[in-house]
Amino acid sequence: MSETLKAMELRSSTRGYTEEKLTREEINGLLRAGLQAPTATNRQEIHITVVEGDHPILREIEEEKNRERGIQDPPHNFYYEAPTVLFLSAEKAFSWSEVDAGIAVENIALAAESMGLGSLIIGCVRDALTGDRKEYFSGELKFPEGYEFVIAVALGHKAVSKEPHEYQVEKNVSFL
Repeated sequence: MSETLKAMELRSSTRGYTEEKLTREEINGLLRAGLQAPTATNRQEIHITVVEGDHPILREIEEEKNRERGIQDPPHNFYYEAPTVLFLSAEKAFSWSEVDAGIAVENIALAAESMGLGSLIIGCVRDALTGDRKEYFSGELKFPEGYEFVIAVALGHKAVSKEPHEYQVEKNVSFL
């Protein structure tokens, strides 16, 4: 089995990380994986913001997410204390940006698995990052002008393990 297919088979969402920070080499490898993802018409409109897990903006995003959703005292934060969170933003006027960001984030998650790291793809902060404080968060996360949040991914060394989900070809696939 190829290394790529093995990473796809083994990857699952990681919801617990060690305190060990990612190295610059690890971060650069993950960024390369995301930026090498194909984009519609080769637009290359995906922007990635790297945020360390102890950066105060993450707490602000968590608080806004909880306020938007009416949540008090959640059992964990949205990124499960991962040492690094990547925020992907893209041109809001380009109709394929969400698809392109999805491809990029999956490249990042598979690269993380192949490097022995854990990942958690995150969409739950969308309301916080596109709501009343959108401009503030876009500025703090250094999104380029005309860009908006699409998706995020938490990354780090796994402190927990989880079996990949099972699937049913008969239920999820049709052959014509």
